[in-house]
Amino acid sequence: MKVLIVLAIFGCSTLLVNADQAKKAIVFLQSTAGVVGNVTLSQPSCTEPVFIEVSVIGLTPGKHGFHIHEKGDLSDGCASTGGHYNPDKVSHGAPNDQVRHVGDLGNIVADEHGIAKTSFSDTVVSLYGSRSVLGRGIVIHAEIDDLGKTNHPDSLKTGNAGGRVACGVIGVL
Repeated sequence: MKVLIVLAIFGCSTLLVNADQAKKAIVFLQSTAGVVGNVTLSQPSCTEPVFIEVSVIGLTPGKHGFHIHEKGDLSDGCASTGGHYNPDKVSHGAPNDQVRHVGDLGNIVADEHGIAKTSFSDTVVSLYGSRSVLGRGIVIHAEIDDLGKTNHPDSLKTGNAGGRVACGVIGVL
């Protein structure tokens, strides 16, 4: 695994044009259930983590699975975003797990008013290169993501996070 990371960083810095130029992206979240908000992603260079800021209103109080999905297709609402972005074809996991989908970002927490505001960094997500998440979807799920830690049949595939309550496409800002 360490060899792959070193190769990815080496390849990133030597093969990409403008690899040291900061990139920013935005997602405008929408739903049919009154959930709205936005997510911004920024990455100073291809060798640094992505910083993710989330601001959402209209959620039910509590934890909600928060994932990058493989498609930025909203033609059938959130259902058309496909599965979690998983180019390595590995099991679902927590954001800090060694084995996880690129799109596994854990949970966001809505307060008693349905507002979720948070920010965090992620070292697996990238806005650069062939594994870039630009153009893919972000989905907020109805339930808590179990992070692949339970015996539920969907745990290692989706985190058993339930239906999709809001989504949007990751676009260049």
